[in-house]
Amino acid sequence: MCGIVGAVAQRDVADILIEGLKRLEYRGYDSAGVAIISNDNQLQRLRRLGKVQELANALTEQPLPGGTGIAHTRWATHGVPSEANAHPHISSDYITVVHNGIIENHQLLRTRLQDLGYVFTSQTDTEVIAHLVHHELKTCDTLLAAVQKSTKQFEGAFGTVIMDSRDKDRVVVARSGSPLVIGYGLGENFLASDMMALLPVTRRFAFLEEGDVAEITRHEVNIFDTDGNSVEREISEAQASHDAGDKGEYRHFMLKETYEQPTAIRNTLEGRFSDGKISSDAFGTSDKGVCADDIFKNIEHVQIIACGTSYHSGMVARYWLEQHAGVSCNIEIASEFRYRKSFVPKNSLIVTISQSGETADTLAALRLAKEIGYSASLSICNVPGSSLVRESDLAFMTKAGVEIGVASTKAFTTQLVGLMMMTLAIGQHKAMTEAEQESIIASLMSLPSKLEEVLTLAPDIEALAEDFADKHHSLFLGRGDQYPIAMEGALKLKEISYIHAEAYAAGELKHGPLALIDADMPVIVVAPRNDLIEKLKSNVEEVRARGGLMYVFADVDAHFDSDDTMKVINVPHCDDVIAPIVYTLPLQLLSYYVAIIKGTDVDQPRNLAKSVTVE
Repeated sequence: MCGIVGAVAQRDVADILIEGLKRLEYRGYDSAGVAIISNDNQLQRLRRLGKVQELANALTEQPLPGGTGIAHTRWATHGVPSEANAHPHISSDYITVVHNGIIENHQLLRTRLQDLGYVFTSQTDTEVIAHLVHHELKTCDTLLAAVQKSTKQFEGAFGTVIMDSRDKDRVVVARSGSPLVIGYGLGENFLASDMMALLPVTRRFAFLEEGDVAEITRHEVNIFDTDGNSVEREISEAQASHDAGDKGEYRHFMLKETYEQPTAIRNTLEGRFSDGKISSDAFGTSDKGVCADDIFKNIEHVQIIACGTSYHSGMVARYWLEQHAGVSCNIEIASEFRYRKSFVPKNSLIVTISQSGETADTLAALRLAKEIGYSASLSICNVPGSSLVRESDLAFMTKAGVEIGVASTKAFTTQLVGLMMMTLAIGQHKAMTEAEQESIIASLMSLPSKLEEVLTLAPDIEALAEDFADKHHSLFLGRGDQYPIAMEGALKLKEISYIHAEAYAAGELKHGPLALIDADMPVIVVAPRNDLIEKLKSNVEEVRARGGLMYVFADVDAHFDSDDTMKVINVPHCDDVIAPIVYTLPLQLLSYYVAIIKGTDVDQPRNLAKSVTVE
């Protein structure tokens, strides 16, 4: 969840490191720190509690010159947020380390190192890396060898960077379960946990694989696999713009990314159809050269695994796959899937969903699924070259563009589009007729313009949000494929406004939730005009009869009318198949405007970070 940036250059790198950290601050913002080796081989370190700007201000007052340095923005796991626990960590005044992930056997290593005379100054698991590398360096000829020997002793997940100030033109990096990317420059090289941090200085990148250790100098990068063999990793040209990290005219990234959804979905759809059908190459080709069509036509069951918002998109896909493709589907939270013994139906496809492609539990669940006999794997992801994409047989890239706001918006809706396209690709080999395919494709193609209509409701939703100023709890209701959308709406509200929110399938009201209903419990309902609308209206009446105050996002043709107990926002009519995507946007806007009223940090809500790369 933390952010790492590093550089080996002839010029001073402090500004490069700080700019990189600002671009990664969505990954962690409890504290930040930087270490730079001066031209006379002195290790200089500066750390600050809070956001990156606090560190930037300190650097203005206390500049750190030098061409080799590492920096880190932290999301706390071991040890409370504090300056003492902030990275980088140092051993013996010349070894310094930054680290993402968790060293699970850190307590055992800490005890062993303390017995050797090492003194710990933090509560973190990271500090054991610095001291262990220092200890191993006593019997190793190079920093590279000491790091390789040390990483063999770690259990858990880590992406780590180590410097020795006595050798100021070199850093060593190691990756196991936590992503690291190398950026190639001219007479200088860089590294980061996300290539977005480095886009202002380079566009050429290589992703480290599991177990890789790399030695980086100004003029060369040498990469070694887990067995110590020298390897080459493909260098690719980044297509993303470094301007993706700018808010532009918007007050927050979340609002910007909400309004980017029509364009993002156009990008998701572009080039994915051929002759009126979903193109097979939209999902890539497996390492064995097998195309998606050859895999999909043999699939009899789909197992989806994901976390958080991505889990909600998978829940919607279950409705679609079973209704339209005629294929059975299960959906499970990745952290649950990986820790239970599961039954694998014949000819099953494992589908993983993740914005970053580095979600620790989802990645681990994919690896488990491959071991226990799933026929093939497909990832729905937004980041090319991510671990999930590289380790899956097939991959559908959502092309949402960089998403900075911790609360996902366009990543979620483009995942839904990708999952519907997967449904089409499987369904054309199963129960789906050509007429149904054509109808769904036409609905998808109309989606961007439909979302642009929905965004015009923003002023009405902003006014509605005023009612939530003094609220502390809320209830979201939906039926059918709108139930996961209600869950996503509740998640958004709790993430960024800190209002306790729960979602229920509306038919479950009588089984407990009605006990919560009173005038202080706003009830938010998503109500497209579909086969379940009359059932939903009955559920709404159950709430009204008990003094509840309703906020209904309803199809213009669903005939809900505002009164003293119910406020209605009319949503443009849309086809049933795209309704889950259309009704997502009003709930995103509601959560955003409520958070503004509550005065919370919209883009960087407390206790949360964007990419969950630790278990």
